[in-house]
Amino acid sequence: MDRLSAQFPAVEIHWRSFELRPKGSPPMPPEYRARIESSRPQLYRTAREQYGMELNMGPMGIDSRPALIGGKYAEAKGAGAAYHRAVFRAYWQEAQDISDLDVLAAMAEAAGLERGPFLAALNAPQYEAAVDADIAEAQAYGLSGVPATVLAGRYLVMGAQPFPYLEQAVRQVLAEQAAE
Repeated sequence: MDRLSAQFPAVEIHWRSFELRPKGSPPMPPEYRARIESSRPQLYRTAREQYGMELNMGPMGIDSRPALIGGKYAEAKGAGAAYHRAVFRAYWQEAQDISDLDVLAAMAEAAGLERGPFLAALNAPQYEAAVDADIAEAQAYGLSGVPATVLAGRYLVMGAQPFPYLEQAVRQVLAEQAAE
């Protein structure tokens, strides 16, 4: 996303919340877990070849809701981009458990937020409501996984796509908007 926004300054990135495994979900069936595990080599290869990133994913099946709520607080305090980067790096590259409140507080501090107010915000109704609104929006789009990118509120790009694909999609949307 950083690369897209650098290449296309007119593009605004808005991160939205999505829970893969909401609290209270039934246990993940072994065959589903196996399917996810079998797709990891391709995901890691795409990340390395297309984005120059080495992935080292955190634990599966965790409760991501506190991280999502923390994101809404960070956005409200003007530190959303830094917080999102820190949490993504912690989970996807450093294999940290982002359901651990101490890990999240460290990410918030790295983004310039104070630990105490950040932890208090994880129980604030307005940030929980913002997460719920994002999840409802994802359901309205029919999303069932991440990453997912919605362009101009009309076009859905599912999965970890190569950068040229995202670049082409953005060019198409910008061309359509210019023609309107």
